[in-house]
Amino acid sequence: MGTASAPTAPATEAELLRGQVLQITPEGSKANCRMSNGSTVVVSSFLGAHIRPGDEIEFPLTFSATSPGSEVYIRKTSARRRDVYQAPIGYAAQPKTDTRDKLYVRAQVSQGRLGISAIHLPCEVLRDHFYVAKRRQPWDQQPTLYDVLRLPPTASQAELRLGFKLRELELRAAGAPQSDLTAVERAFNIVGQPELRACYEALVSDASAPVLFPYGGFGSLIVLGDRSRDGQMFFAHQIVSFLPDRRPRRFRAPLRKLDFYNDHAVYRDARRKLDVLLDQAALPLVWDATWNRWKHLLPTKVEIQGTFVQAGKYRHHRGEWKLIQWETALPSRLAVKLPENIAEQLETARKTYDRFGQFSDALDRIRARIEREPVEREELKRLCWDLRIPGDFDIAQITWRPDYDEFFYRQLCRRTRRLYLFRGEYILELEAAIAVETPQLGHATYLFSKPRSMEEFLAVYIRATKEDIRRNRGNVAEKLGFLGRVVHGVNPRAWLRELTSKIGEHVDCADGGDEAEETTK
Repeated sequence: MGTASAPTAPATEAELLRGQVLQITPEGSKANCRMSNGSTVVVSSFLGAHIRPGDEIEFPLTFSATSPGSEVYIRKTSARRRDVYQAPIGYAAQPKTDTRDKLYVRAQVSQGRLGISAIHLPCEVLRDHFYVAKRRQPWDQQPTLYDVLRLPPTASQAELRLGFKLRELELRAAGAPQSDLTAVERAFNIVGQPELRACYEALVSDASAPVLFPYGGFGSLIVLGDRSRDGQMFFAHQIVSFLPDRRPRRFRAPLRKLDFYNDHAVYRDARRKLDVLLDQAALPLVWDATWNRWKHLLPTKVEIQGTFVQAGKYRHHRGEWKLIQWETALPSRLAVKLPENIAEQLETARKTYDRFGQFSDALDRIRARIEREPVEREELKRLCWDLRIPGDFDIAQITWRPDYDEFFYRQLCRRTRRLYLFRGEYILELEAAIAVETPQLGHATYLFSKPRSMEEFLAVYIRATKEDIRRNRGNVAEKLGFLGRVVHGVNPRAWLRELTSKIGEHVDCADGGDEAEETTK
């Protein structure tokens, strides 16, 4: 998460380029502007299409005018034309009412150097750019976004995705222009996101309803309009273009971290600061809300690939407003890959959950003992047998918690001779060391030298806290042979390399596979 950054101080006269345009010469994706002072300014061809001889152009010398993320101001000398302003924007606030009872949204200018701190966007300007199929037609003559997708307004999330894919295939097969493909994708990215879909349906009922800036802003905006008298506000009359801050990402997401609803699921990752909305066409599994009861027993991960845009909202926290930023997946650019044995893993998790319910009293008795003292795996198996719990029951699941990460646990189990369960921890006797593991992000693996007696080690360990060990209170770290800890950081593969190094194993870079890192293109 992040907070709103302080505005950048306006540039001095020496840090600005300003002059009158004498001639515009298009050249591929760029346009050359010959200035009255004899210099030539190069801008993007898209921006150049809105510049005419006689216009005055201004931008900071530290910015590239050809970059879509740069700040450029074009003042029209003709009274009949609107000025042009290109700027990188941050958060676009929720709709508000001005002094004339007109709804508007205000977008912050990021790192502005021309003295403009915000862009004032009337809600109808946002409506006529983001929530329409044909931008050159008035609102009352627009086909609905559902018409564009050839779907009824009652379509489910999964039906919207299937309809979008079919419509896209039809247009490509027919050799349709890119503008038609773009309109279909824009339609799906609005109605395929529940909050924006609600906003659009309110507009269909009432064209003057409040309008959200999709995904909260964050990107490069080009608008036509007028600058305020004090120069600090730009009043937009039309949006020419908006390019959101976005990037492709690919990573593996644990199914246990999804929140399941009847018609969709949501994956939120606080570490990566992102969220993904999944329908049953994107994630081809038949689920319902009851999956939340036993999802923590799912060891499997799915591969998510998509285009993520920057998003954000202000939230009131501890007496002040803070801008919370994250990334969210565009519905149209989302793909999910399931592991081959997904059906088997789902069935195993369901059966395990049923067993937890069937043998709940017996398991509670075992947990009570684990809370008091470490219990070795073979002893736990005997206890389960005596309590008539089937022998194929996974002992590790007795104290497993929903936010535990199987990767850390599995890597240590590969190296384990004996395993003990104690409270929420796993105590593992390795070949050359003892590891105490809480397999959860934010925790750490504690390593100790191999003791002469495991029983003596455990007797000392259960009376000490982690802070006692780190601070060597009562000489407990020395008594236990504390070697150090390996923190579960952002990259599990780095954890694995450090772990194997500390316990004296050869580092195998292939160990850990593709579970460890995210790929960002």
